[in-house]
Amino acid sequence: MKNPIARIIGMLHVPALPGSPRNELGFSEIVDWVSKDAGVLAAGGVDAFLLENFGDMPFYPGRVPAHTVAFMTALGREVKRSFSLPLGINILRNDAEAAIAVAAAVCAEFIRVNVHTGARVTDQGLIEGRAHETLRYRLSLGADIRIFADADVKHSAPVALRGMKVEVEELVSRGGADAVIVTGSATGSPTSFEDLKTAKEAAGKVPVFAGSGVEASNVAAVLKIADGVIVGTAFKRDGITENPVEADRVRKFMSKMGS
Repeated sequence: MKNPIARIIGMLHVPALPGSPRNELGFSEIVDWVSKDAGVLAAGGVDAFLLENFGDMPFYPGRVPAHTVAFMTALGREVKRSFSLPLGINILRNDAEAAIAVAAAVCAEFIRVNVHTGARVTDQGLIEGRAHETLRYRLSLGADIRIFADADVKHSAPVALRGMKVEVEELVSRGGADAVIVTGSATGSPTSFEDLKTAKEAAGKVPVFAGSGVEASNVAAVLKIADGVIVGTAFKRDGITENPVEADRVRKFMSKMGS
């Protein structure tokens, strides 16, 4: 198996950025919010961060504006300057080129791509994977950045049913993904153990991560199948995704990893 970078990846959900319909905070306040969340996650023992413009709903289906790239770059640079942990970048809904650019600029280790191959029906409409562009763009920058790609990604439906095995095989063999993410149907929804097992078998040496619904009560069981987990909602105050990270929740979660 390839080195999976991390076992526990903590989400840095960025509040709505300036220019987004739900924006309420000035950018300096957003920097403080993200920095505090990162500090709590790091102190709690997570292995890596994943920075995501979660608050920017409704998301662009493709390219995001220049200001989104600029703000995410500034945030990523602040996180990398302050913490020594690996960092991932996700630019919602599916701007892999922007994520690669931000990651290259801030020396992040990986990106997440929600639709890397195939096509999905989403609330943004039809989104098609652009693996052919993403891999070539990464190469053009000479960037050592891994691509974590979702299989049957949450908040979407397939254009045609193909099954988890085929989805993962194509992500890896034809899409060149460096890691596969399996999720439930929505943010915070449990990841199916059957889907994880199928993905592990199909991915071969490529790491597989559970990307939603992992919490203190099930993390030990999930890690018996998956190579790692991406955790957001379970770390938040009152279990609400939009809330700040809470230290007690991180500690409780981490204490259950091996039980």
